[in-house]
This record gives sequence, structure tokens and C-alpha cells, in this order.
Amino acid sequence: MNNADLVSRKDAATPRGVGVMCSFYAERAENAEIWDVEGKRYIDFAAGIAVLNTGHRHPRLVQAIQQQLERFTHTAYQIVPYASYIELAEKINARAPGAFAKKTAFFTTGAEAVENAIKIARAATGRPGVIAFSGGFHGRTMMGMALTGKVVPYKVGFGPFPGDVFHAPYPCHLYGVSVDDSLRALEQLFKADVDPQRVAAIIFEPVQGEGGFNVAPASFVEALRTLCDRHGILLIADEVQTGFGRTGKLFAMEHYSVSPDLITMAKSLAGGMPLSGVVGRAEVMDAPAPGGLGGTYAGNPLAVASALAVLDVLESENLIHRGAELGRRLAERLEDLRSSVPQIAEVRGVGAMIAVELCKADGSPDPEFTRQVQHRALERGLLLLACGVSGNVIRFLFPLTIGDAVMDEALDILGDVLSR
Repeated sequence: MNNADLVSRKDAATPRGVGVMCSFYAERAENAEIWDVEGKRYIDFAAGIAVLNTGHRHPRLVQAIQQQLERFTHTAYQIVPYASYIELAEKINARAPGAFAKKTAFFTTGAEAVENAIKIARAATGRPGVIAFSGGFHGRTMMGMALTGKVVPYKVGFGPFPGDVFHAPYPCHLYGVSVDDSLRALEQLFKADVDPQRVAAIIFEPVQGEGGFNVAPASFVEALRTLCDRHGILLIADEVQTGFGRTGKLFAMEHYSVSPDLITMAKSLAGGMPLSGVVGRAEVMDAPAPGGLGGTYAGNPLAVASALAVLDVLESENLIHRGAELGRRLAERLEDLRSSVPQIAEVRGVGAMIAVELCKADGSPDPEFTRQVQHRALERGLLLLACGVSGNVIRFLFPLTIGDAVMDEALDILGDVLSR
């Protein structure tokens, strides 16, 4: 078995709509490293798209999954419940930001979490409207695509989308979109497109993922909270990518002085097992009637066991602090390269959620240079992900458990590729 044969088999057996970035196929993985079926080693700075904050096959997670596997794998929580689901909900309720009583429901994917957050908000308010932001990504379901603020490749050919979804610009200093610009656009929406009394929720990412790791300014988040309170709108923080230590806090919303009403979570919640959730104000979470929330695999016991281990590992190994330190080292290395790499327009992010935006001399996005960086890094054994509406941002999603020697090796490769 080799990579070329697998590519041929993949092309014959699976649809092109399932885009695959790499032409090599994984054989095994450990912490921050992957080996393909031909034995080549790669340093993983993608982490399954921000899923592996605790690394590939962390021993504590493997042990937890194995122990649960020996007991039972599935009962459907809505049919025969189990204590671990409740224990995990209690731990999330205690750790999520907000000085109010909370409840948590679990699902399977990030898109499911977003869909259910919208359902909960509509049930709690009796209103249909939802406001999202340009550059945001909220999933590939129909509602997820409607909320997402990036057309290619996520929305092309799939419309029409659910109605009562509106978009406003997200603040972006590099491209001249100020906090005031975004807030004025929201007020214009209320004047021209939708009565605020018909809006159930405003959903935003504290740090945009696919949008390019744009960090929401504190004044913007505080203004959203004030705006929502004024009009009886619920504020939803989509933390599918930012949660569980990526930004130097357990939840990115801990960086702000205000709290959302609902938070969506997934990705690193269960360290590679499919699990997502919504946590929020108890009275809001209780709005849907019994049977209105759930799913056959929602809160799968193997994934819940892994998630409980993730919380223990994050705390016992001080990974949130370590992630922030690793992010600082990466940002410093990128800033040092700015004098020799004119394409570096901005280095931004928070904690271990760092990105570099690459532009041409005239300030316009440079997706071609970005692709070259990504390709040449992959040739050197470093796996990188691009993002941004124009595809000109490199985002760095290394496991927080990465060893110092492997991190240094990756930074040397990155510096050499950018410089050359």
C-alpha cells in the first residue's frame, strides 16, 4: 500500500466534494507527529483542524476510552442515560464563563451545536431572526451555511438557504473595518432589514477561525452585549475552534468582561472523539420542550469519557499556560521575520491561536504566496493550514502538548520556508 495507490482509490470511490488537502495517508500518529503509509514523518500544525489540543493519542485519553469500551459503547442517552454525561455537564457548567446558573446539552459535531444553539435561542425568545458576521464559519449544514460568511467553497451551489439570517461586517483592523463600522452596520440592519424585536440571537466567534483568526476587540464584544440586552436578543459565542485552551483560557470568552448567553463547543472538547455541546443560561437552555434537543449519537459515552480526560489533562499538565507560552514563541519568531519577508502583513491572535496574514506589496491578499508557503512546508514535513476569506492567512494549530524539540524544529522549517 502506498500513497499513490490510495489517491487513485480515493478518486474512484469518494466524491470530489469531500476535499482532501494532503496527498499522503496517515498510518500512525503520536502527540504532534504523523507518519504516513510510506513511513514519512510530518509535524502536525493542523491538529485535525484544532481538535487535538491534547495531541494525538494522549495516554490518559486512550485509557479513558478503553475503560469505557469495556463497559458499553452506546445506549442513546435519551433512551438509557449514563452518569458520565451528567458529570461532564456539571464540569462544563462550572467552568464556562458567566455568573449565573447554567445547563449543558451534548451533541456530535460543531455544526450540530450551532444548529441547536439557534433552536434554543428561537425557543427561548419566540423570535426567528439571527445575525452573524462576514468571515465567520459556523458549519456545513443548511443553517450553518446560512450563518457562514464565506462563499467559496462552503456556499457555492447549495442555496437557497434558510431565511431570517442577516450579516454584518466583523471588525478587521488590517482592512479598515473598525468596531464603529461594525456597530453602525448592525444599527443599519435594524433600520433597513429586520426589526430588532424579531431577532432571536447574534452569533459570533471571539476569534474567527476560517475567517483568518481575527480577534474580536473587547469594545466590540462589550457593545454586542449591550445591544443584545437593549433589544432582548441572546448573544451566542461560537467557541467550536477557540475552546479548551487554544486561546490561553479554557474558553476565549474568559478574555472579556462580559459573558454570552450561550456558548457552542466541539473540536478539542473530546480530543479527537466526535462530541459537541451547548452551554448556557439554565432558563434559556430549558426553553425547548422534552424531545426538542438530542440526537441518536449525541453525547456518545466513548466521547464523553475522552472529554472528561481532556479536562483532567488540561489542568494536570498546565496546558493552557503552556499553550500561551508556545503561542508567544511562535508570534515572536514571525515578528522577527517581518524585516526579511515583506509579504508578512500582520501577525495576530491570542494564546496559541496565532496566524500570519500574507499580502502583496500593494496590500492586497496574496493567496498564491500562501499556497507556496503551505506546499513547501509540507515538502519539508510541516503540515500547515490556510484560512481567511481570500485564502491568504496561515493559521497555526499545533497540539498544546508538543515537545520543545519538535516545536523548535517546526519553527526552523517555517522560518526557512518563509524566508526562501
